[in-house]
Amino acid sequence: MSSEERRRHFGVYLAGLRRAAGRSQRQLAETLCMLSGTRSVTRNEVSRWERGARVPEVWLPWLAQVLGIPLQEMEQAAAYARGDEQGRLPGPAASLSALLPEGDPLRQLSTATGRRIGADAVAGLAGRVHGLRLADDVLSGGDLLGPAFRELRSALALYREASFTEETGRALLAQVGELGQITGWIASDAGRLDDAERAYRIGLDAARQAGDASLAANLAGSLAYQWSNNGREGEGVDLAEAALHESGDGAGPAERALFFDRVAWAHTRAGDAQAALRALGEAHDALSREAAEEPPQWAYWVSREELEVMDARVYTELRRPLRAVPLLSSVLDRYDATHARELALYRSWLAVALADANEPEQAAAETQRVIDLSGDLSSDRTSARTRVVLQRLQPFAAVPEVRQVLTEHGHLLLTTR
Repeated sequence: MSSEERRRHFGVYLAGLRRAAGRSQRQLAETLCMLSGTRSVTRNEVSRWERGARVPEVWLPWLAQVLGIPLQEMEQAAAYARGDEQGRLPGPAASLSALLPEGDPLRQLSTATGRRIGADAVAGLAGRVHGLRLADDVLSGGDLLGPAFRELRSALALYREASFTEETGRALLAQVGELGQITGWIASDAGRLDDAERAYRIGLDAARQAGDASLAANLAGSLAYQWSNNGREGEGVDLAEAALHESGDGAGPAERALFFDRVAWAHTRAGDAQAALRALGEAHDALSREAAEEPPQWAYWVSREELEVMDARVYTELRRPLRAVPLLSSVLDRYDATHARELALYRSWLAVALADANEPEQAAAETQRVIDLSGDLSSDRTSARTRVVLQRLQPFAAVPEVRQVLTEHGHLLLTTR
């Protein structure tokens, strides 16, 4: 594991402790200054720690005191961030692979050692899985790593150790698949890409064993999305197209729209504008068709509004701001204010589109909104988008509004992935 990854994991750990203590970054900075009798800690410095840009060596005793944990635990976490073999991070900071069974995590034990389960146990798991999805609407990846990892580990143990009928086994596998998808999404948002890919692959195996082609396509498409955003654009296109094909004729309008949207994004990242725009059209056509039955619970968020957001993102990436700005402005006027991460992400594309439209003053205002929304989020996605927007503003540094934003927040550009 690289030193950058270790520091990012430490940052996620620290941010989780801060939120559990009910403090904002600014409040933590102010408390540390009061305890130390100095004024050398700012909200920006706390942000650097939580993004993994720095390790707060001299502040460890005061952090332990403020956050209510033993100093030894804080020191061990800092040692982990430094690369010390004796260091460790507690709880969800462990890698997903370390928490799963050795070998094939979906291999049932030869003799069932647990209780016999039925539909009620599967329904209870389904409720918890959907609870994670709903929590992900308002929380970030760093906040949900622990619960997601625990649920996936417990679900795999249940499948391996319990006894059940064939029908219950298929339903249980489907829930493992759904849990793999949301766990992968959460891990990816926290910057834990290896853990995310492992979760997606476990979920994909489970969905295929359950015979759920649509769920398998959702998992493959989720992994394709991650690849497309992290330097594997060609593979992202291939996998997104394969996911669409795998969904087959059984996928409903919402599912098909989602899969086409992922194909559109993959082609956008790969630089194929025509293929991306064709896929966007297919997504809208799919969603306009009448559904024969209710969409699966994992597709609850797919809507015309979300398709418009993807349209705007594609137009922004393709440098077509006159089409992107009206779409994003309209959606953001109606968007749920409790979904802070999505608001930050969508406003980041609006800021870029405004810069491309040669509206630097408005772009600067949107960038400030992105930074304000992102400040207390433990999301690698929002951190990365903040850097993208600040970089896009740099050619307009002579504009007073832009210069102010770059002066106050330019340090965010110093953090690399």
